[in-house]
Amino acid sequence: MGRRERIPVKSDRELELMREAARHVGEILLQVREKVAPGVSTRELDEVAQKAIGERGVESSFKGYDPHGLPPYPGALCVSVNDEIVHGIPGARELADGDIVSVDFGVSVEGYHGDSAVTVPVGGGISDEALRLLTVTSQCLEDAMEQMVPGARLSDLGHAVQRRAEGAGFAVVREFAGHGIGQSLHEAPWIPNYGKPGRGPRLAEGMVLAIEPMVVAGRADVRMLDDEWTAVTADGSLAAHFEHTILVTEGGGQPLTRVAGSH
Repeated sequence: MGRRERIPVKSDRELELMREAARHVGEILLQVREKVAPGVSTRELDEVAQKAIGERGVESSFKGYDPHGLPPYPGALCVSVNDEIVHGIPGARELADGDIVSVDFGVSVEGYHGDSAVTVPVGGGISDEALRLLTVTSQCLEDAMEQMVPGARLSDLGHAVQRRAEGAGFAVVREFAGHGIGQSLHEAPWIPNYGKPGRGPRLAEGMVLAIEPMVVAGRADVRMLDDEWTAVTADGSLAAHFEHTILVTEGGGQPLTRVAGSH
C-alpha cells in the first residue's frame, strides 16, 4: 500500500458520536438532493446545507478546511458537475437538464466527523452512458463494503472498486482516495480505489473508514482548475463519486451515513 499508518479502532463513545454525525450527514444530503433541479445554482445547494447545519447545531467539516496550504475551502458542500470529479466550489453555475452532479458533505459532532457523497442526475435528460456510470460507481462502493470484515486486507477494498469499474469499461481516479475518519476528517489510512488484493494492514471490528469510489467514463487523467480545489477529467469525460462513512463489522461494512431514502 505504500503507507503503514496505524488504523485506530474506535471506542463505544467515539462510535456513538460518529453515528450521530453520520446521521446528520445522511439526512442533510437528502435535503440537498431534493433541491437538485434544472436552473438551481450550485450555491443554492450549499445554502440548503449551511441552513441545515445551523438548525441542527452541528459543525461543518468542509467550510474553512485548508490542507496542504490551499486556500480555506469556502463552502459546506463540494458540488461537482459533469466532468468535475471532486471538490467543486459552490457558485453561480446553474444546473441543466441532463447534467450529473456530485454532492460531497461532512459535519462533526463534539469533534467527530461523518462524510458522504452521492452523484445524481439533474432533470430527466440524463444519457444512458451517464446512468450506467452512476450505477456502476454506486455498485463499486457496495462491492468495497462487502470486503470490510475483520481479517480482510486494506487493499481488498480498492481492488473490489477497480475490478467493478474497469470491468464495465470505466476508469478509476488515482490522485484521490478514501481515508480513515474520526476526530479528523482525514485520518490514516489512505485508501486507493485500485490495487492488488491481499496487501496492507488487516481490518478489525470497530475501525471506521470513508470509502469513496471516483470513476470516470474516459481516461483517469486529472486536471486542476485555477481555484486550486476543483479536479476535473483531463479529457472532459463524465465523472461520478459515491461515498459513505463505514464501520467494519463481522457482517461486512455498515454505512453509518446511510439513512432511510439515501443511497
